[in-house]
Amino acid sequence: MKYRKLGSTGLEVSVLGFGGSPLGSVFGPVSEESAVECVHEAIRLGVNFFDVSPYYGNTLAEKNLGKALKAIPREKFILSTKCGRYGDGFDFNAQRVLKSVDESLERLNLDYIDIIQCHDIEFGSLDQVISETIPALLGLKRQGKVRFIGITGLPLAIFRYVLDRVEPGTIDVVLSYCHYSLNDSSLEGLVPYLKDKGVGIITASPLAMGLLTESGPPVWHPAQIEIKEACAKAATHCKLKGHNISEIALKFSLSNPDIATTLVGMCSSQQVHDNVKAAEELESVDQKLLDEVKEILAPVKNKTWPSGKPENN
Repeated sequence: MKYRKLGSTGLEVSVLGFGGSPLGSVFGPVSEESAVECVHEAIRLGVNFFDVSPYYGNTLAEKNLGKALKAIPREKFILSTKCGRYGDGFDFNAQRVLKSVDESLERLNLDYIDIIQCHDIEFGSLDQVISETIPALLGLKRQGKVRFIGITGLPLAIFRYVLDRVEPGTIDVVLSYCHYSLNDSSLEGLVPYLKDKGVGIITASPLAMGLLTESGPPVWHPAQIEIKEACAKAATHCKLKGHNISEIALKFSLSNPDIATTLVGMCSSQQVHDNVKAAEELESVDQKLLDEVKEILAPVKNKTWPSGKPENN
């Protein structure tokens, strides 16, 4: 497993990060036993970064992850969870956020959280996040309940908006999803700005929420039909060449040295093994096939889809 520095935090995280949403039975039923086994196998194979949220499965993902981590020495993992988004909606009110962190600590069986992130801030008031949420989290940082602070969301513009309006060093990491994948790598344009700010970069959804899979995206996926058709064409092309587009897409996303870690949702030991294998074989990607896939996707490259509530980020 390869590891990279996460911005200015001093943390070294596995390039493959464990996305915890499936532990909340978001994509189908997952037993507590399977969740625990999956997490333990990930740690055994070198994954040290775990990301979750109280929103995933309406707190179930945090509970299952907490049960799994209870038996693991604290120095073996780096834990990120979120606040502001819950099963009943969004709430970035300072008091709700403070309560949320305490609840997460209890569910996760932890004394402190490595990274607390404001979850999908575009669905709240960015100004409230700046003036109320982040100051509340800074208070928790002083108390030792959290070590670092981050923000997450889909539109890339939200990161500049917040970072330009807070003191340097206030925000330690950002989590961007669906903007560093084969069909959309627009995050690249923001990387120099984030590096200059000393902000660590976490990405998620390397498979573009199912677009870059042989089975295709779920019915709720917000992408336009032309994007779905191009990705389906690329997937078929890979299959005819004897490859799975998901493996190629994952290796592409994991290969950028400026991105500390890429989150992939996992809930079975087999998924862990497949993803770790891809992470350990980044140099083995078929460059000719990768170029062919990029050519197929070129007409829809960096084409964003209509905004709407993200389903499972």
